[in-house]
Amino acid sequence: MIGEPEIDGGWDGAGPAGEAVKARPDAVRERARVRGPRAPWLWALGGMAVASAAWAGALAVQDRLAGAPRIDYRHSADLCRETGFTTLGQAVGRPFETSETSQGVDRAQDWAYCRSGMRYEKGSVLYGARMLVELHKERDPAAEFASGPGSDAGIRLDLGERREVPGLGDRALLDRYYGRSGERLMVLDGGAVLTLTVEWYQPEADETDADAGVDGDAIEAAMIEDMRSLMAKLRR
Repeated sequence: MIGEPEIDGGWDGAGPAGEAVKARPDAVRERARVRGPRAPWLWALGGMAVASAAWAGALAVQDRLAGAPRIDYRHSADLCRETGFTTLGQAVGRPFETSETSQGVDRAQDWAYCRSGMRYEKGSVLYGARMLVELHKERDPAAEFASGPGSDAGIRLDLGERREVPGLGDRALLDRYYGRSGERLMVLDGGAVLTLTVEWYQPEADETDADAGVDGDAIEAAMIEDMRSLMAKLRR
């Protein structure tokens, strides 16, 4: 038989089961009060960690960029197309007809190189020209500027003949070769280093006449003009 407590509505809290039913909502609310505040703190700590990592990364990039030199020039994948040594050709009376180009792109430095020459003609002076453009993206090249032979380890420079060239970049130097017929013009402008070298050779002449018929002043003026023209083309 069903007892009276069940018939008379004894389900409302009667016996241990009823007490458990009554206690359950309070226990749930108690657990909610205990657990509730934890979730926002965990999310906050996680957000702080992410923000700290992002801030540290931003500072690292900022520090790296703060020490990077200024670069006002674009990289050229075909430097011979950019410079045809036009003024030099006019100065020596013959155009540069042959050329080869190369280039490279790297995290620390981009570079482009062009080499041009002339076809042999009996009794004529043969000229060769080389242009090298280096874009230093991480390290300032000012401290080592023009301190070595550059792209040709065989070059011996007559430093007693070194001259400053005004109006080209931050600093420009013109050097004559020692023991060989040629000159080198180097320009420093921020993180960019541009090097133009010109050499000449007379197959039929002996060493004492190696510079016969060569107008050194005209060549120097042409080198400066061709360098100025290239810098204008590459400036961004």
